[in-house]
Amino acid sequence: MNDTASQGVATPTARVGKYRWRVCAMLLAATTINYVDRQVLGVLAPFLQTEIGWNEIEYGYIVTSFQAAYAIGLLCTGAIIDRFGTRIGYAIAISVWSVAAMAHSLAGSVVGFAAARFALGLGEAGNFPAAIKTVAEWFPRRERALAVGVFNAGSNVGAVLAPLLVPIIAATWGWQAAFLFTGVLSATWLAAWLLTYRTPDDQPKLTKAELDYIRSDPPEPTVKVPWLQLLRHRQAWAFVAAKFITDPVWWLFLFWLGKFLASEYKLSLSTIGLPMIVVYLMADVGSIAGGWLAGRFMRMGWDVNRARKGAMLTCALCVAPIVLVTQVDNLWIAVALIGLAMAGHQGWSANVFTLPSDMFPRHAVASVVGIGGFAGAVGGMLMSVFTGAQLESTGSYARIFLIAGCAYLVALAVVHLLVPKLQPAALERAPVA
Repeated sequence: MNDTASQGVATPTARVGKYRWRVCAMLLAATTINYVDRQVLGVLAPFLQTEIGWNEIEYGYIVTSFQAAYAIGLLCTGAIIDRFGTRIGYAIAISVWSVAAMAHSLAGSVVGFAAARFALGLGEAGNFPAAIKTVAEWFPRRERALAVGVFNAGSNVGAVLAPLLVPIIAATWGWQAAFLFTGVLSATWLAAWLLTYRTPDDQPKLTKAELDYIRSDPPEPTVKVPWLQLLRHRQAWAFVAAKFITDPVWWLFLFWLGKFLASEYKLSLSTIGLPMIVVYLMADVGSIAGGWLAGRFMRMGWDVNRARKGAMLTCALCVAPIVLVTQVDNLWIAVALIGLAMAGHQGWSANVFTLPSDMFPRHAVASVVGIGGFAGAVGGMLMSVFTGAQLESTGSYARIFLIAGCAYLVALAVVHLLVPKLQPAALERAPVA
């Protein structure tokens, strides 16, 4: 028996410890709350549209205001989190979005909702840069896709909880109470985060064995790289392109799924919840399965490049059948197609979000994620404007879902052209002592 191997930290075991997964659970909770907050409007949209009186184009503008702020926020929050760290950066972000979520209860017009959505977008922009950076700090490279898949599943858990809880809250206490409820959830998480979170080096509950396991990857250089300089690298553009092309599809589902189901299948506030819950449960499975699949491929002996892109291709093929959804008359067949597509997207995201940590050192990850998130939000803005105009003029979702079905295969081709081997970026600045 090889004593050297037995003394190393090559594999996670009970002896190593599992505290890092408690941190991942905190990220899962934050992402869940993040998506409950933003999904409240999507659930109530078909009914607020009647009460407030907006048309499809005006609703598109309300959605776009969130995405514009989200894009602006991502340009700032990635750099801020890299500068001040995940504990303080995450706390600032969730404080802003908690207040903004509750501010929706004061809105009574298109302008009021647009302003509240803009503030919400600024705060929520910090979630994914902070969470991805936290994963890079707490997990070795071989576990990162799974960890990202686990916390990214919170986007689906939140989207399940929203149609489950929001109709009940709105029917009992009014639609304003639904927005107040989500703000309280955010504030509760913030208190728990500030009380418990520390980085691995400063966390007294972390065993030395687990810290050694977390740090088992080869050492990374410590360099200061402005985010504009990151754009000199094809690796950054690969992530930017993937987000720009495919994020708009997720925004489409997030803000128009309720309207699509309500208009096409004549669902009411009391009946729209179950189909949306099924869709997001399927997406939840896809989020974890996508991260697991890449890890499985690596355990089969595939290198990171082949494993990551193989998982991405599998997920892209799951999205493609969404082009048929406007051709079916049965609600549950439509739900199955949409759920498969959303599962594909979330599995795709688990791997795409891992690309920055595959190709950049830890201290630059949040900035790269922020830049890519900005591109995704800009793409989402364009999709929102297009969707609103398309529905107002034709009333048909056919072209919209055609674009959605093709987007992921196009994005994968672009990523492969830019980084055929997923080689790490050669950062040129000199190391900083």
